[in-house]
This record gives sequence, structure tokens and C-alpha cells, in this order.
Amino acid sequence: MDMKLKGKVALVTGAARDVGREIALSLAAEGAAVAVNYNGSKEAAAAVVAEIEKKGGKAIAYQADVSDFAAVAAMVDGIVKDFGGLNIVVNNAGVALRNRFTDTKREEWEKQINICLYGAIHVSKAAAPHLEKAGDGRIIALVGDSSRVGESGLAIVAAARAGVIGLMKSLAREFGRFGTTANTISLGLIETAHDRAWVDSNRDKLTKFYPLRRLGQPQDIAPMVTLLASPHGSWITGQVISISGGFSMV
Repeated sequence: MDMKLKGKVALVTGAARDVGREIALSLAAEGAAVAVNYNGSKEAAAAVVAEIEKKGGKAIAYQADVSDFAAVAAMVDGIVKDFGGLNIVVNNAGVALRNRFTDTKREEWEKQINICLYGAIHVSKAAAPHLEKAGDGRIIALVGDSSRVGESGLAIVAAARAGVIGLMKSLAREFGRFGTTANTISLGLIETAHDRAWVDSNRDKLTKFYPLRRLGQPQDIAPMVTLLASPHGSWITGQVISISGGFSMV
């Protein structure tokens, strides 16, 4: 299926590795020019850009901490200047610090909330005028399934990402009249996004939570993001779509 993304411009936050990287590559493969956002992973982001360009696509890496609104606004201005517009925003950047709630510290709360929740707010706010102007804007946020069903040890990030779900639903209602859709993809455990030693030592226990008896891979996520970003997803908005191997079914 042709996703009809040629001529579109997409921003993917946290695009240097794992799920973000795969999303950037998928959008580029369908013809979109891709702004590859990173914070500290400069070399990895450059490698994503190089891979896209090697296949004939267009991409530029942009450094910005999504928890800093001024940096995000400057990044979006740069993207619009470099590519001539902005059609698609993928709020992928995030951080999860696993800890018992009673043992968490304020600095842990702030880091997760600032990146996961405020990051999505900052990027969406800076991009909104350009998405409205485009007339076919797409905002897609990625969260963990803990935001929907809860998970021991992830209370703070679950709360932050539950806020992202509320944000996306509200933006779907507010921006729909301008042709902009806003959706959330809720993920199960993606193997490459976690410490390899931890995954390997807990693999048998972890996979028992999944009816499909395996953990997720970035390639499991990117096709849905690409669909929602495309004209084929133009009548899907305000939804929370779980891609979790059956971890949750609500």
C-alpha cells in the first residue's frame, strides 16, 4: 500500500535509536522528509540520517531537549525553514525510571514528567500552527501500556503518560476542524528499549505476561505510526491503540 507521504515533512522526537529510529526510517521509506530529533545521541542520530539518505530520502538531525520549550520552538522553526513546512509530529521521546513509589524522589518525578508529559506538550504546541496551516496535520504520541493499566514500579511515568493520552484526545477535539488528527499508541515492553542484561535475565518471566509469548520489537510499532501519519489514517483521531502483544486487552 502506498502511504502517500511523498512531499510530507515529519518530526520524530527521540529518533536516534530503538522505536524512534524505526519510525523515522519507515516514514522516510514512504517518501516523507524526516527531522530526526535527539538530545544526547548525536552520532546515533547522524547514522539514522545517513541511512535515510543512502536510500534516497531526505533527513536532517536536530538536537533539542524536549523538556525545554525554547529549544523545541527553535527546533521547529529550523525544521520549517529547512523543509518548508511540517505535517507530522511523532512524540516518541521519553524516559522511565523503575522504582517503588515509596522510594521515589522528587528529581525522579520531575525528570519523567518533564520529558514524557511536558515534552509532548512542548512539541505539540510549537508544531500546532504549522500543522493547522498544512491542513492535514498528524500528531502521534507513544506511551507505555502502564499509562492505561498501571504497573508496579512505574507509577510516575504511568501518570505522566496518562496525561499524554488526555492531551492527545483533547487536541483531537480541538484541531479536528483544521484537518489535524491526534492519536496515541500504547506499547508493551519493547525489548531493545531496555537494558539487555535485565531483559535476558528476566525474559522467561516477562514473556509469560504476553499471550504471543514474545517481547515487542521496533518493527512491530512503526507500521501503525506510518498508517496514522498517512492520508489513509485521516478518519482516525482521538484513539488509544494498544500494540502490546496482548499484554492488555482493554
